[in-house]
Amino acid sequence: MDMNAGLGGFAAALESSKLWVMNVVPTIAEKSTLGVIYERGLIGIYHDWCEAFSTYPRTYDLIHANGVFSLYKDKCNIEDILLEMDRILRPEGAVIFRDEVDVLIKVRKIVGGMRWDTKMVDHEDGPLVPEKILVAVKQYWVAAETPHPHSDRRMGLGETLEYRRLSW
Repeated sequence: MDMNAGLGGFAAALESSKLWVMNVVPTIAEKSTLGVIYERGLIGIYHDWCEAFSTYPRTYDLIHANGVFSLYKDKCNIEDILLEMDRILRPEGAVIFRDEVDVLIKVRKIVGGMRWDTKMVDHEDGPLVPEKILVAVKQYWVAAETPHPHSDRRMGLGETLEYRRLSW
């Protein structure tokens, strides 16, 4: 998925018969480029990232977020967009964030709390460019097993039967 598709360049770069890219044009984008995306033979949709994204019945392996957080800076919270991304991204899926460094530092802190692994790299034009790239991978994790609250108390068979009778 490309969260800020522009002209669909990310999808065009990943062209393969084995995959497809959902090109999302934010409703608050300066230019409406969905027509160009369709003319290129790509899939696309308009969406406001301050709202939930309908994904039924699928989730995504890769999300590309180019300038999304700067675009929505005064519209909604970073946390809300990241939680929506977490919901639609499969475990062990990746996100490529491309944005201003101060925004990406905030994003890295939040996704670290969501147990995502991250790595920030410089812009392809060098370290002096204020735009950076943050790559994050959502981890597959499950809650640790915790013992039942009454597991340390041993009941005899009679006590167990009595307990069951009382709880019905």
